[in-house]
Amino acid sequence: MVASGMTPDFLFTSGDTPLLVSAPHVGTHIPEALAEGMTPEALAVPDTDWHMDRLYAFARELGAGMLLATHSRYVVDLNRDPLGKPLYPGADNTEVCPTSRFDRAAVYKDGQAPDTTAIARRVERYWRPYHDVLDAELRRLKRRFGVALLFDAHSILSRVPRFFDGKLPDLNLGTGSGASADPALVARLGDVLRGGNDFSHVVDGRFKGGYITRHYGRPAEGFHAAQLEMALSVYMDEAPPWAYRPDLAERIQPVLRRLLQAMLDWAKATRQ
Repeated sequence: MVASGMTPDFLFTSGDTPLLVSAPHVGTHIPEALAEGMTPEALAVPDTDWHMDRLYAFARELGAGMLLATHSRYVVDLNRDPLGKPLYPGADNTEVCPTSRFDRAAVYKDGQAPDTTAIARRVERYWRPYHDVLDAELRRLKRRFGVALLFDAHSILSRVPRFFDGKLPDLNLGTGSGASADPALVARLGDVLRGGNDFSHVVDGRFKGGYITRHYGRPAEGFHAAQLEMALSVYMDEAPPWAYRPDLAERIQPVLRRLLQAMLDWAKATRQ
């Protein structure tokens, strides 16, 4: 989806609790200069984390801040290492400037993929501003509350053979194999997932958290991060036009609310 007019680099609202919700793959905008080199199929941005802004809108009621991407992950992937280090060494990875879609089809027309110089420009122009705000806000929260909490919100098709066999569990919590958050906080989040809902789940399975979770989650310093990768089928139609399904969303939102509340409750307990 190529938007017209000026599109901000991101949308950010600060909260009044220690919690920040980030959605780095919800954006769909592709600047015209970059769109010219992409395939028509890529311009439909099929690998978007659709509707994260709408699904998590309730987070503001809990006092959480919100940081939402506006540009497509095909412009630059905000959840990848800026120097191009693979997220999962030895596995099939997409790059900081992806050249292929999740179905392995090309993002770019022949000969139009960005070179090293172009990738570096995109990182500085689009990746860096998002992370500057993310880092500054987490540091502000840490100064104010003594602890900073980051919840990275994601979604993906329930079946992507490129990345995993079969059908993905509905809810996939990632904490860098326990390294990005305090063990007691991870346990609380796990309890929510096990707590009497009908959604399948796993903790630190195929999705252990991306660059954002692993980089900003430094529990020894008071920064605690978790990622939730959710199957699209949980809250929307898994095919174009990627329609949001309020009837489905209303079933999962109470679980998401409990996850965010569990983070806030843990933070409150640690300060008492």
